[in-house]
Parts: sequence; C-alpha cells; structure tokens
Amino acid sequence: MAASPLNKKSNFHGRSISLPSRSHPLILQCNQHLNTLLSASDETSSSLLFNKIGNLRDLIECVENVIQLPLTQDALVHEHQENWVNNLLDGSLRLLDVCSTAKDALIHTKECTRELQSIIRRKKGSEVELTSEVKKFLTSRKVVKKAISKALTNMKANTKNCNIFSTDKDHQTVTLINLLQDVEVATLSTFQTILQFISGTTQSKSNSWISISKLIQSKRVACSLVADESEFAQVDVALQSFVFTKTRKLEGINNLQNHMEKMESCIQDFEEGLEFLFRRLIKIRVSLLNILNH
Repeated sequence: MAASPLNKKSNFHGRSISLPSRSHPLILQCNQHLNTLLSASDETSSSLLFNKIGNLRDLIECVENVIQLPLTQDALVHEHQENWVNNLLDGSLRLLDVCSTAKDALIHTKECTRELQSIIRRKKGSEVELTSEVKKFLTSRKVVKKAISKALTNMKANTKNCNIFSTDKDHQTVTLINLLQDVEVATLSTFQTILQFISGTTQSKSNSWISISKLIQSKRVACSLVADESEFAQVDVALQSFVFTKTRKLEGINNLQNHMEKMESCIQDFEEGLEFLFRRLIKIRVSLLNILNH
C-alpha cells in the first residue's frame, strides 16, 4: 500500500486512475477518495493539513474494506510469491513506521509544551531559571527534528528496493495492484507532509519534490511545501526570541504562551487523526498476514 480553497493541485504522474465500469464498486469508491486526496492543495496550513488527514482516513477505511473482498483475498493467495505481494507487506510496515514517528513527535512536543506552560503559569523561579527551561524545550525540539529527519531519509532510501510487478495478469488483479500501490504512494506523501509540518522546516522550491518512482513504477508524488506559518515553526521562533532577547522578557513570555496554545490545539487535532490512521493501518496489515497465512 502505499492536516478549502485550492490554488495549486498535487501532481500525480503516471497512468490515469479512472477505472472501467466493470471494476468492483468498492475499488471505484477507493479511487474517488484517492482522487480527493491527490487534488488537495500542496500549500500547507494546519487547517488544510487536518482536512487532508480526514481525506486519508476516508481512503484507508475504504482500503480496509477492499482487503476483505473475495477478489482481493484470491489474488493475494494465488500470487503470494509475487514481488507485488512482498512489496505490499513491506509497504504496510513502512507506513506504520512513518505514522508511529509522527505520533511520537507529537506526544513528545505536547509533553514539553505542557511542562513549560505549567512553569510559566506558576510564575515561579527567576528569569534565569525560566530561560533555562526554554532552552530545554529548544533541545527537545532538536530531538524531534532529528527523529523526523531520520524517518524522511529512511523513507527515501527504502524506495530503492522495490520491484516492478508483471502486467501479464487479468484486469481485476492489475486494477487491484495499481490501486494498492497508488494508496501507498499517496499515504507516504501525506505522512511526509505531516512530518515536515511538525518539524517546522521549509524547503526551497527546487527541493520541494521527491521522486518515489522507484517505489512504484512511473509514479511521482508531490511533496507538499511546508508553509512558514506552521504553528510548530512559530513556537520555534518564539523560543529562540525569548532566549536571545535581553529586553522585553514579559512580552516574550506572552508571545511564547500564545504560540504554544495554538500549537497545542493543533497537536490535539493531529494526534487524534494519526491515532485513527495507525489503528486502521495495523488492522490492514493483520488482515494481509492472516490472508497469506491461511
């Protein structure tokens, strides 16, 4: 398998995903959800990204139902030694790993945010002590960013080991394989955008795309450009400003509190969406393993 008004469309190069009318209705429905996800803007704000997570939830729920179809189970059983089946299993694990990294990053950031907010509200300790706590928060953000960077690097490296499936198959099987591969690519792309948003990083326009055509032949998915106004990026700036500004510390505290409250609200929304996706992805992987081990 592979968070509105829109000015730009996500690019999805490769064959058209519109299918013949004889395809199963659930597969057609999945492709509708896939088209909705792929048509989302490549500009990112917390609200747009949260909507994108919602679109991905709809798609993954539909895929879960497709896995239960007799035609899917027959294809998996009859072709269990084919490369595309191995790639499907590897992909399901890859998606779980990336989703887990995003969840862990949110949890770690939320815990640090609440700890610092508690210290500020109690108004205990000197300015020096408060500055020390802010520096600890900055250090924790570096840990999160390092983990995200590693996950993104691994994501790119893992695309090198995937093979092309043979097209010498019946229409239903080819349609099914193409759908599952398209879903993995779109899901990876969405998770990548989420990770970059949490990291608060931006990319130059020339580097804002990644090729994962080696993962799935003739497919490249747009990597969304993370907007400067990311709530996480704003907190990073506010933390740095508080530490290095020698005057107007009270103003710095108020500014930091304001941005942390916005980020905490954003974390709550993302956390719920990612937890739902994680549970569904586990169920899909368990279903795949059960079918193949039956």
